[in-house]
Amino acid sequence: MFQNECRTEEVAKNIFRIPVVLPGNPLKELNSYLIRDPEHSLLIDTGFRLPACKDALLAGLARLGETPDGVDIFLTHLHADHSGLSFEIAGSDRRILIGEVDGNVLINLPSKDEEWAGQWAERWAGNKARDILAGMPLKIVDELESLNPAIMFAPPGGNRYTCVKNGDALNYGGYSLRCVSTPGHSPGHMCLWDEDSGIMFTGDHVLFDITPNITAWLAVEDSLGDYLDSLRMIREYPVKTAMPGHRKTGDFHARIDELFRHHEVRLAEVENIIRTNSGLTAYEIAGRMRWKIRANNWDEFPATQKIFAVGECLSHLDYLRLRGAIIRVLDGETYRYSGA
Repeated sequence: MFQNECRTEEVAKNIFRIPVVLPGNPLKELNSYLIRDPEHSLLIDTGFRLPACKDALLAGLARLGETPDGVDIFLTHLHADHSGLSFEIAGSDRRILIGEVDGNVLINLPSKDEEWAGQWAERWAGNKARDILAGMPLKIVDELESLNPAIMFAPPGGNRYTCVKNGDALNYGGYSLRCVSTPGHSPGHMCLWDEDSGIMFTGDHVLFDITPNITAWLAVEDSLGDYLDSLRMIREYPVKTAMPGHRKTGDFHARIDELFRHHEVRLAEVENIIRTNSGLTAYEIAGRMRWKIRANNWDEFPATQKIFAVGECLSHLDYLRLRGAIIRVLDGETYRYSGA
């Protein structure tokens, strides 16, 4: 199960994995899942709104004898590699299901591509202000704005989404899937849980050979705290088989324990950097953290990877600050951090 070959495969009764290529992305591909049902099947996650993703997904559906007119779509969260193709794949009378928190974000996106130019500038302003507060050089902030893929990759907004809540049941292919709210990786991330089979679709909440990125969301006070709380909650589920959003599966409970340890080490690393180098910005702290990336030093990081690194650094800084371990002080237009 979960081989590296780019092919559709049955991973459980009536459940098929469709690998969707993610061009130019280090994740390489998305695990899209089809739960086959004689009435209406359910497709979980879709890939970027790019031709290569669409071709791969449609080819996978065709190999399974499915067409968009016969499938509902469930989106584990709002990230474009999971949601981007939802409008283009969903048949005109089929549902696009998503948790209400992330769903409300997507509903309010611009509905037409030509509207992006003006409306995206307003949306970007909040991120730009955050990055400046984090101490990111303005040149990199401007570069990130020009490189941002959301215009191409994300779905358009509109009223086609059906928002679901924690505890709602979705019945497809002999499975009764419960929606489980797991905020952290995104503000409204959701997993799907079938008690009878012990199967859980984990989206990006639990990944096995890579660590989910936990960033500081603008409207969320403590993204990392939310994520760790969600991990504690979901660890109590008797999961036998996890269906992750990317790459391979593994031992669900052991992996959660590893994720806890990872963030314990990360938090200690960040706190040590601050106590050793008082007064650093988040950008400077991120540059001193250890990252698994093909770059010799912080200066060689691609701009897009720097935004992920700084966002993750910020989530750890927020966690420590809210628990009284560190202090944040505004210095002009930039926050600086020191030990409490």
